[in-house]
Amino acid sequence: MNVTALATSAPPRSPLADRLVDNLIHRIGKDERAALPHDWLAATILTVRDDIIDRWMASTRETHAAKSKRVYYLSLEFLIGRLLRDAIANLGKNREVSQALSQLGVDLAEIEEIEPDAALGNGGLGRLAACFMESLATLDLPAYGYGIRYMNGMFRQRIDDGWQVELPENWLAHGNPWEFERRESAYFVGFGGEVTGNDAGQVHWKPAEAVEAVAVDTPVVGWRGKRVNTLRLWTAVSLDPIKLDKFNAGDHEGALAGQVRAESLVRVLYPADSTASGQELRLRQEYFFSSASIQDIVRRHIQYFGDVRTLPDKAAIQLNDTHPAVSVAELMRLLIDHHDLAFDEAWEITKATFGYTNHTLLPEALESWPLPLFERLLPRHMQIVYAINARVLREARKADGIDDEAIGAISLIDEGGERRVRMANLAFAGSHSVNGVAALHTDLMKQTVFADLHKLYPARINNKTNGITPRRWLFECNPGLTHLIRDAIGEEFLDDAAALTALAPFAEDAAFRERFAEVKRANKVALAAHIKDRMGLRLDPDAIFDVQIKRIHEYKRQLLNIIETVALYDQIRSHPERNWTPRVKLFAGKAASSYHNAKLIIKLANDVARRVNGDPSIGKLLKVAFLPNYNVSLAERIVPAADLSEQISTAGMEASGTGNMKFALNGALTIGTLDGANVEIRDHVGDENIIIFGLTADEVAAKRADGYEPRAVIEGSRELAQAVNAIASGVFSPDDPNRYQGLMAGLYEHDWFMVAADFDAYAAAQRQVDARWADRDAWRASAIRNVAQVGWFSSDRTIGEYARDIWNVL
Repeated sequence: MNVTALATSAPPRSPLADRLVDNLIHRIGKDERAALPHDWLAATILTVRDDIIDRWMASTRETHAAKSKRVYYLSLEFLIGRLLRDAIANLGKNREVSQALSQLGVDLAEIEEIEPDAALGNGGLGRLAACFMESLATLDLPAYGYGIRYMNGMFRQRIDDGWQVELPENWLAHGNPWEFERRESAYFVGFGGEVTGNDAGQVHWKPAEAVEAVAVDTPVVGWRGKRVNTLRLWTAVSLDPIKLDKFNAGDHEGALAGQVRAESLVRVLYPADSTASGQELRLRQEYFFSSASIQDIVRRHIQYFGDVRTLPDKAAIQLNDTHPAVSVAELMRLLIDHHDLAFDEAWEITKATFGYTNHTLLPEALESWPLPLFERLLPRHMQIVYAINARVLREARKADGIDDEAIGAISLIDEGGERRVRMANLAFAGSHSVNGVAALHTDLMKQTVFADLHKLYPARINNKTNGITPRRWLFECNPGLTHLIRDAIGEEFLDDAAALTALAPFAEDAAFRERFAEVKRANKVALAAHIKDRMGLRLDPDAIFDVQIKRIHEYKRQLLNIIETVALYDQIRSHPERNWTPRVKLFAGKAASSYHNAKLIIKLANDVARRVNGDPSIGKLLKVAFLPNYNVSLAERIVPAADLSEQISTAGMEASGTGNMKFALNGALTIGTLDGANVEIRDHVGDENIIIFGLTADEVAAKRADGYEPRAVIEGSRELAQAVNAIASGVFSPDDPNRYQGLMAGLYEHDWFMVAADFDAYAAAQRQVDARWADRDAWRASAIRNVAQVGWFSSDRTIGEYARDIWNVL
């Protein structure tokens, strides 16, 4: 055999394949014959990254040359997920990269699967921030995202015997090829100490301790590579990382205490705040990243524009919830203490620069800090907060219709019991714009948590309904549906999600409905295979996939779903002769480490799953699964496979939700309350294409005010009473019959989240789902109408509204 002839007859490699091999050899240090999948992943990222860097630098140069105003988005979370697939898709290089790797005997899909999720967030707040960053780049708007480079994220969730176990998320164990350390962008961040002044009115803060915040940048690629923006995350370094005198004296641990203390700032997202030390760490984290970010913004502005007084003309800073609210006091400190501005001038600049997005109506989530803690940790900022408060309260005293009770609600200092600094009030007072994230949420803000501040500043609150990026949540996670839509209506929707409305007539096309069903079933088969591989549970892809995936919290009412599942299980066993709809109940989500009831709900879901899945009498009619370690990558598997989207929060308590948008965009019908963005989804898709049940926000408020008695409700509902009693008596926890007594007793005693009040309506809505599922053609038509009508919920639309109405950059 002529080996030379065979070798020369092989097709030549593409230039991209040659670049991949070159990076593998010279930057990874591996021969292609010895390379393992993780080596090919790193080589592919580095190769793609080279193209991104060129566009990144070009974007930065263009912004400098045009003297453009920049948007700065401050968020404690950025749930960006895996980046390789996202980057390749937005650059339009899917086929090119896949073919180049194939020439090298490598499957792109396989190496994408081993990229770790960036552990930079937990829930909807962080995913929204990630969608917004991608849309800012897509709309060609110069922007920086600012956050913390968490070493271990919130936690990696493992389920042991049904219980949540928290483990470190070691996503950085093997480095991160997407990031670039910027040693020149490092800032001194102080804590504690004392404040002194002189006769001239100058103030000097001398912190008792300090760390250095060092920037680490990640490029964010917009659709079609139009712009690449920057996600700047801060890591903490001790100013004296090792005390050699202690080390040489034998105190090896004490010698490293400073670095350990610094690293604690960036170790974990949301350290448990159930202890005084946990509260202090949370506040230290928030100030650390806020201070570094504000210093960086002011430094950049002065470098390029000279005069700090023009800051609002060239910088728009958006606070994503209350976590970065201390930024208001920090900017005031810099303007007054470092740039010698008078208080009044500094205050006007600050208000004109900041915007504040509120994400919750839950009082406990509107952060406040014990005044002694705040003053001990940030003594200069406490002085500034008092000065801001004095100004705001003087304005309130002069305003009409503001009585003493309203003054108390407006104050930045909560005087009810332990005196606390109200961070939401600080953010509200220090911003020119305060927005809600759904129409209902914004109306409720005006009526509830910010009612009195709204009276004082009636033009400040506005609505910006949340959105999601269709690139990740349709094109990337559901390529089958994307190709089907493109074949039907062309490619306009790829650049403008609103163009999806052209798909609506295809709901009446039988052939299209059949192809749509084939895509959905293929997604369900893929998810079922994943669950079988990970959990050993076999699922029927022809059953309805009923999905609730989100942070575990009592107001999101996973408990309502579980109790109805128990009631359904009892009904199936009691009436096997009925024509039951086969159903798969899927749950996923993390509970905060110190949230006892949320963790108990996870255990209950797993106990119910164990009993139901092990009962041969119901066959394939009902299966239940709690999928561990919910993250972006898992969501990308689940969302395209869902038939029914559970959005069942207590009305008036969910600000918006974005999972509801993702599911609808992928052809799932929503079952939900009139809460958050569900209201607007209903308005877009039509009453007949969504299943709404339960109390409205006004009815919830009225029921609470009127002395709601849940015991009578439970005892008056046969199915609810039987399910609650079964859970409470230990039917699902034979190893510990008392395990759920307290949880169920809570429903009888107060039922703040209206689980019992909404149960019968929810159960009836689920039987309506069964009836609709039986008419498969009608179900598919409704699913297609959902896809067609939710393009409005694109984050591009949302960011366009922010840019035009708040940031003044369009």
